[in-house]
Amino acid sequence: MAKDKVYSSATLAREEPVKKAPVVTTPAPKPAPLRSSISEPIRRDTAAALPFGRQNYVLMLAGIATILAGFFIMSLDKEEFGFGFLGLTLGPIVVMSGFVLEIFAILARPKA
Repeated sequence: MAKDKVYSSATLAREEPVKKAPVVTTPAPKPAPLRSSISEPIRRDTAAALPFGRQNYVLMLAGIATILAGFFIMSLDKEEFGFGFLGLTLGPIVVMSGFVLEIFAILARPKA
């Protein structure tokens, strides 16, 4: 360990002369030409921004609604712990059909 000359305390690093970093000059970027917002409106391609088509999103919402309806049907069962027809048969069938609809909505190709 080296001794610091100013404070006379132990330091872990050796004192070395400070090296100056080379100065790199880069050319200034050219300013972008100003566009008039009146002459040409900005167009955004919404088809490229959205991964699915409108029909896919409608089917996804229908699938979510079907899943929620299935859970609601399961909660309507009056039997203890939901062991009746609604809780064991009809509700799960509706929920599974909602998941099948979701898979179809994801895999269906949008119409061009």
